[in-house]
Amino acid sequence: MAITLGLMIEGQGGLTWERWRRLARATEDGGFDALFRSDHLTGLFGEPKRASLDTWASLTWLATGTTRIRFGPLVCPLTFYHPALLAKRAAAVADLSGGRLDLGIGAGWHEREHTMFGIPFPPLKERMDRFECGARVIRALWQGRRVTLDQRYYPLRDAESYPLPPGGRVPLIIGGRGEKRTLAIVAACADEWNVTWMTVDEYPAKRGVLEQHCRVARRDPTSIRRSLMVPYVIGRDAREREARLANVRRIFPHLPRNEAGWRTSGFLFGEPARVVEDLKRWEAVGVTRVMLQTLDVDDFAAIELLAREVVPACR
Repeated sequence: MAITLGLMIEGQGGLTWERWRRLARATEDGGFDALFRSDHLTGLFGEPKRASLDTWASLTWLATGTTRIRFGPLVCPLTFYHPALLAKRAAAVADLSGGRLDLGIGAGWHEREHTMFGIPFPPLKERMDRFECGARVIRALWQGRRVTLDQRYYPLRDAESYPLPPGGRVPLIIGGRGEKRTLAIVAACADEWNVTWMTVDEYPAKRGVLEQHCRVARRDPTSIRRSLMVPYVIGRDAREREARLANVRRIFPHLPRNEAGWRTSGFLFGEPARVVEDLKRWEAVGVTRVMLQTLDVDDFAAIELLAREVVPACR
C-alpha cells in the first residue's frame, strides 16, 4: 500500500505533558508517520475539567522531543489566531524541527468554547471570509518577498516575515467538505485536503468537486495531497472492541453507539485485518494519508495493536 498512517489525538481530552511524551514515543517507536492533535481550549462534549495542554507549547516540544515523525495541529481555528502571527509561529517550529511541521487551519466551529473565554465568534459567513483571507496571508508571508494583499480581513502592506520555514513553506492542511467555499479555498491555498465524517462511497463525488475548483484555480489537483482523519475502534475480539467503544463514548458521548453506527459514519471498527481492509478501500479512492483518531489518550494498548498489525500491513 502507498498509504501512510499517523496518529491524531484530541488534546482537550486529558492531555498532559506525561501523556504527550508517551504518545510521542509510541508514535516514533511504532513506525507511524505522524502525530497530530486538535486545538481546543476545553472539553467540548464531555468533562470540561480534563486537562487540555496548550497546542503550540506541545508542538514546540515535539520539534526537538522527536526525530523522525511529522506533526502538527488539526486544526488551528483562525478565530484563535491572527494569521500573520500564526505564520510566524509555524515557520519557527518548522525550522526547529528540521521541516517536519504540517499546519492545519480551520474557520472555527465550537461556539461554546469561544463564549466561555470571551473570544469573538462571528457568523459563519464572516468566519469563512476571514478564513479565506487568513489562508492567503499565511501563504503570502512564506514567499520570501514583500507582499501586499488588499482584502477586507487581514490586509498586508509591503509585509515580509523571516526566517522562512525550511523549503520556503510549511505544508498547509485545510479540512472540510463544503462544496462552495471550503473546497474552493482548498483548491486555491492548500497543500493537503483532509476530510472526516465521510464514507468511502461518498468520497469520489466530493473529490470531483475539488477537481472542478482546481480547474477554475488553474491548479493541478494531483498537487494537493488527500488525507483522512478517522476515529477507530480496534480489538482482537468482540469483547475487546465493545469495551473500547464504551470507553470512548464515556469521553465523547456524541459518538455512535454501535458498530453499525460507526460504519455508517465512515469510521473504522473491527479486528486488525478488517481495519487494514478498510484502509485499502480508502487508498483505492485516492487517499494517501490517514490520521487515526485516538479518542482515549491513555489507550496505548490500542496504539500498540495498530503498530504491530496495521502499520506493517500498510507499508
